[in-house]
Amino acid sequence: MWQDNEVRFDISSTQIQLRLGEFAVDKLDLIEDTKGNAGDNGRMIVTNLRIIWYSMLLPRINISLGYNTFLIIDSKIIHNLQGRHTQALHILASYRNCRYEFIFTNQDTKSTRHFTSVIGIYRSYLSSKIYREIKLRSGIIHDKQLILLPQEIIHSTSQDIWNLSLEQGNIGTFIATNIRLVWFADMNYHFNVSVPYLVIASITIKNSKFGPSLVIVSTESNGGYVLGFRVTPLQKLHVLYKEILTFFQTFEKNPMFGVDYTFEHEASLQQDVNVEQYSEIQENSVEISDAFGYYFIEGLNQRKPSFSNYLGLATEKPRENTTLHSVWDLMPPN
Repeated sequence: MWQDNEVRFDISSTQIQLRLGEFAVDKLDLIEDTKGNAGDNGRMIVTNLRIIWYSMLLPRINISLGYNTFLIIDSKIIHNLQGRHTQALHILASYRNCRYEFIFTNQDTKSTRHFTSVIGIYRSYLSSKIYREIKLRSGIIHDKQLILLPQEIIHSTSQDIWNLSLEQGNIGTFIATNIRLVWFADMNYHFNVSVPYLVIASITIKNSKFGPSLVIVSTESNGGYVLGFRVTPLQKLHVLYKEILTFFQTFEKNPMFGVDYTFEHEASLQQDVNVEQYSEIQENSVEISDAFGYYFIEGLNQRKPSFSNYLGLATEKPRENTTLHSVWDLMPPN
């Protein structure tokens, strides 16, 4: 899953389409990408995983901005092209060791939805990490009962399951819900693990020094954890394996990311929040030249100036794999 973890520019219509479990929370027209496409009217779609912005004039110019890349999100007062002060959505993001800055303004000066919606949904995203991340030794058990998440339903509970994370093993309770797998020790409830289906790479039965065991492996992006559980008798192991494999496959068809947001205002949406078929976004084999350059942020004094025969004056040395000629291509024709 890349939608909430990456910053992408000028993506195809296939990547614009919402993935399973992703839904549009808000849709706003008259939104300007002030830093990269000033003066260009655009549309912003706010989903439970990312922000999508694209130009109404040229939809292949677009941005997909995942919430998990955000470093700073706030509102700031800026000067627009008309010389007026306006309140903008300001986002500082980090992806692949690079920092990017985005500024979005609403050409409807009476509306603040371009930052109130995004900030509200982002806060919901942050508060629902347990749906998307492995949690160890967390406060998920109270009085021998699992504290359920919103929309969570317990499918099965199995007693006397050994966690093989330590040499001697620990006996406890294994719970399978519609969102995650949970194990906690009977003698110490704080010794527990919560594994959302979203981070599971494989569920198998393998031989260990304790005998046949249930093995759950998380994805590489989530640490590549290997969790082993000993279940006896062997018949019970196979029954449990088939059960959680079924729950896992069912979840994959309709994943839940835990992000929920309710509008505090009573104003109607500008349009029904449905993501159209973006047939007008062309599947370009050649990407728009170095689009990220508009938004790229570097620390000070990283590149010293040197004489350029191309320009006949001193300039900063371009970034690796970039030429001065390609930098001019970033400028709009007008």
